[in-house]
Amino acid sequence: MISLVVHGGAWDIPDSLLAAHRAGVQGALQVGWSVLKRGGSAIDAVESAVAAMEDNETFDAGKGSFINAVGEVELDASIMDGRTLRAGAVAAVQNVRNPITLARKIMEESEHVLLVGMGATRFAKEHKVPTCSPDFLVTARELERWRDIQSAARFSTVDAFRHGRLPSDTVGAVALDRSGSIASATSTGGTPNKYPGRVGDSPLIGCGTYADNETGGVSATGWGESIIKVVLAKRVIDLMEVNGGDPDAA
Repeated sequence: MISLVVHGGAWDIPDSLLAAHRAGVQGALQVGWSVLKRGGSAIDAVESAVAAMEDNETFDAGKGSFINAVGEVELDASIMDGRTLRAGAVAAVQNVRNPITLARKIMEESEHVLLVGMGATRFAKEHKVPTCSPDFLVTARELERWRDIQSAARFSTVDAFRHGRLPSDTVGAVALDRSGSIASATSTGGTPNKYPGRVGDSPLIGCGTYADNETGGVSATGWGESIIKVVLAKRVIDLMEVNGGDPDAA
C-alpha cells in the first residue's frame, strides 16, 4: 500500500482564502501522489509535495511566508527518513526558495542535522540548491498584514500568541512508499511579526517532524512554542508504540 497525507494550515483560515488553501493542498497531494504511484520513494514524495506548497503564495512556507518584526522573511524546514532515522533541517534562512530541498541536501550530503541562517545559505550555494533574493519571498498580502500588525503594536508581550490567533499556514507531508518506508517533511515561515531569529517546532526533529518505519510519521502545524515544550512529534510516535499503532488515540 502507498499512502500520502499533506497539511496546509492550522486554526481559522479566512473564508476568502479557503478555496486557495484547498486547491493548494490538492495540488501538492497530486504532485506527491504521482511520485509514489510510479514507484518513487517516500522521501521524494514528501519533498515534492512540500516544495509545491512552498512555491504556492497561499501558504506560510517559501514565497508568501509571514514577515518578522523587522520586515524580513525567515524560513524553517525539516525532513526525516523513517527507514534510516536520518534527518536534515534548516532554520532562519532568508535566501532559499525551497528550504525543504535544502533540508534534504543537508540530510544526504553532510554529517549534520540542522544548519541555520547564513551557514545554511552558504551550504545551499555550495551544493547548488537554488537561492533567491529576500524580496522574492515577500508578497503584497503579507506586507499589508505586517503593516497592520506593526501599527497595532501586537506581539510585544510574553502572552501575545494567546491573542488574535492568526492562521498558521505551516505545511507538511507524511508518505508511505511501496517498499514500506515512511518519510515526513515540514516547512514554515513561522509566526507573523516574530522576533528575528525565532525558531519554532518545524525544523526541530522530534517536535515538528518525526518518522520511524517501525511506527509511523508526524508533521505538525500550530503554535510552535507549545509543540516544542512537549516534543510533540516524537511523543505521538512513542504513544503509538504502546497503543498498538492507533494515531487517533495518540
